[in-house]
Amino acid sequence: MVLCPIEFTDFEYTSSLAGQANALMAKYHVPPSPDNFAIWFRYVARSSLELTRTIDVLVSNRKPFDEATNRQLARIYLLGDQPADLSERIRGLVNGAKGLLVSAIDDQTAQIKTLQDASTRMSQSDPKVVINGLVDELLKATSRAKNLESRFGETSQELDKVKETLERADRSAKTDTLTGLANRRGLDEALNAAQIRAMESGSPLSILLIDIDHFKRFNDTYGHQVGDQVLRLTAGVFKEQLRETDFPARYGGEEMMGVLEGTDLRAASEVAERIRIKVSERRITRRSNGEALGVITISIGVAEFQPGESIGDLVERADRALYLAKRNGRNRTVTELELEGDVAAAQ
Repeated sequence: MVLCPIEFTDFEYTSSLAGQANALMAKYHVPPSPDNFAIWFRYVARSSLELTRTIDVLVSNRKPFDEATNRQLARIYLLGDQPADLSERIRGLVNGAKGLLVSAIDDQTAQIKTLQDASTRMSQSDPKVVINGLVDELLKATSRAKNLESRFGETSQELDKVKETLERADRSAKTDTLTGLANRRGLDEALNAAQIRAMESGSPLSILLIDIDHFKRFNDTYGHQVGDQVLRLTAGVFKEQLRETDFPARYGGEEMMGVLEGTDLRAASEVAERIRIKVSERRITRRSNGEALGVITISIGVAEFQPGESIGDLVERADRALYLAKRNGRNRTVTELELEGDVAAAQ
């Protein structure tokens, strides 16, 4: 995940963050390199939920911040998980492909000249000699063509590998490391694309905003490892209940969002209820001894996109519906239609 630059105008605040980052690096014996400092500065600034969670997990598990760990953190959260020599590989492949094309053009030019010369000599020389010369030249051309074909094939395979590397890096940059769902970057792209498709086609688009009830209680009572287990379990059930065309993502903290294209409010509400029930049927246990730690419940807000509105307006209605679900006792699904009744009741 490539992080956006952090902009601070408050000198004292920025200096405080830098001091905190240096102190933590000293505490965990992290070498003070520029990349390491950038990672820990972003950690204390809380600029990336995924980075914060990753370092918190490493600290809680007492994992050493050795060279390999520091390099991996920088590659994923600072450099976008792309090999350092990737641009050199691409440049080499482009130059190689250019050379192959030049060779092919030169070879074709030589063949045309040979045919023209043969045509000129046909009336002046022994036809048998000319034909033998042409056959010999065609054999050489065939050999050169096979060699070029082989080299083109090798270049094509290498380009496929580079493409696969880029796609893998792109997926990594848009994936939440803890839950395996899309992160906010991936979600923002999916929402924008879904909005455009909905406006072009006129088909419905709905979103689900999910919040794990009393999540802080799990963390405070049993520790962050159990909290992470709750997040992973909920994310797994959430993803299982969606179609392949739906888009599940981690919205932030213990909140998740589903983007359901081609789905109106009623159908989306039914999907939400199915997810809520399936999650409540799961039991969380401590992995070390099998101790039962209770049930997980979730609250869900559902909203449907209205043509012409912003994605922010859509998310805001889902968020209000989610808040109403939590205010009314949690472990329930509330759609945007119930917001109208809630406003009327308040008046």
